[in-house]
Amino acid sequence: MRKLVLMRHGESQWNLENRFTGWTDVDLTEKGEAEAKNCGLLLREAGFQFDIVHTSLLKRANRTMEICLHEMGLSVISIKYNWRLNERHYGALQGFKKSRNSRGIW
Repeated sequence: MRKLVLMRHGESQWNLENRFTGWTDVDLTEKGEAEAKNCGLLLREAGFQFDIVHTSLLKRANRTMEICLHEMGLSVISIKYNWRLNERHYGALQGFKKSRNSRGIW
């Protein structure tokens, strides 16, 4: 039976800072890298194998994917990159903190 696994990227620097990220290409934090590693270990322990991976163009998603696949022992796999999988674009909100104070920019 085929299975579809959906995974979100690990914590990014702007997630940590509680900012609207959108298409801004920010790095993972150390915690985000650890989350990706843990995800890969859990998937490996559960016996998952992948034929193909689909990912966005953003480096936080790609780094998460790389770490996860490494932990699973999958080095040769088909990877499809597509901007349509990028996070929602927040326009002028990108970079703003997600606080009550940001309501003034609406």
